[in-house]
Amino acid sequence: MKILITGTAGFIGFHLAKRLLERGDTVVGIDNINDYYDVNLKHARLAETGITHSTLVDGVPQQSVKYENYTFIKLDLCDKAGLENCFETYQFDAVCNLAAQAGVRYSLTNPDAYIEANIKGFLNILECSRHFKIGHLLYASSSSVYGLNKKMPFSAHDNVDHPVSLYAASKKSNELMAHAYSHLFNLPTTALRFFTVYGPWGRPDMALFLFTKAILEGKPIEVFNNGKMKRDFTYVDDIVEGIVRIFDQPAKANPDWNNQNPDPATSTAPFAVFNIGRGEPVNLLDFVEEIEKETGLKAEKIFMPMQDGDVAETSANVDDLKHLLGYEPSVSVHVGVKNFVKWFTEFYHPDLHIAQKTLRIAV
Repeated sequence: MKILITGTAGFIGFHLAKRLLERGDTVVGIDNINDYYDVNLKHARLAETGITHSTLVDGVPQQSVKYENYTFIKLDLCDKAGLENCFETYQFDAVCNLAAQAGVRYSLTNPDAYIEANIKGFLNILECSRHFKIGHLLYASSSSVYGLNKKMPFSAHDNVDHPVSLYAASKKSNELMAHAYSHLFNLPTTALRFFTVYGPWGRPDMALFLFTKAILEGKPIEVFNNGKMKRDFTYVDDIVEGIVRIFDQPAKANPDWNNQNPDPATSTAPFAVFNIGRGEPVNLLDFVEEIEKETGLKAEKIFMPMQDGDVAETSANVDDLKHLLGYEPSVSVHVGVKNFVKWFTEFYHPDLHIAQKTLRIAV
């Protein structure tokens, strides 16, 4: 297929692009490479796919020196004219929209960024997908949409009308916007609710990165809700496997959909919502212990109250993916953390020997 992936300088987008390129798809990646976190990490991800920093120019396609089937364009989703030109030029079969303003905590202090990227930008993706008759639009949603829900595990078939952050509200809005386009224009759309994705090349604002960095520096880590937290940590390779399987199965109308008892995950339109997680929540303190094992260092913990916009537990019901697509997450937290710590030390400190338990470094 000829596929557009937005956010290919980002964590999941980078991994997804590599996977699709290696299976032979033609991929066009776009990213605005903003400074929400270290742009050097974003450029390093791009370099792994053969896109060199020195030649990046806004709106100008760059051919990968590593993959002949990969083209990258530095482009913002809010640039509607630029996005339309991209769609017209390449005539995509499918689109995966992973570009977004991420982060629950950042949304408390910078709400405008979420409206611009996650609402306005997503509208432009929908409009282009409609007008250029895209065969399948996949887009990133989030486990954050479950908000005040306490029924575990979280099911895509349950109502999610009580978000506790603007970030979560923006992702729920994406699902509603997509349904409207599926209904009005017969556009196949699939929402992907990601559950705490982690792994090599991960984001610096996520717990695994923050904890590993602090532990190696000999600095304390902040553990919220006094450590009484559970997360459905999902390794990035398992996430990508789920996305690839969904790519090949465009959303279809559900002939059994009942408007007297409406199922939020399906519709009379070609619309679907899936959880993508491991389905096995892990205690946050157990997660920290895995980092300690791999670094050979003990974490100094500062226990903190729950943060605004956060939730105490997430757990994904992934039965739909298992039954429909044979999806089976395979990477344990032990292996996943080990892989991350190995990448982190090689990327930031290639001469570091983790086994030296007394070692303290500055990152």
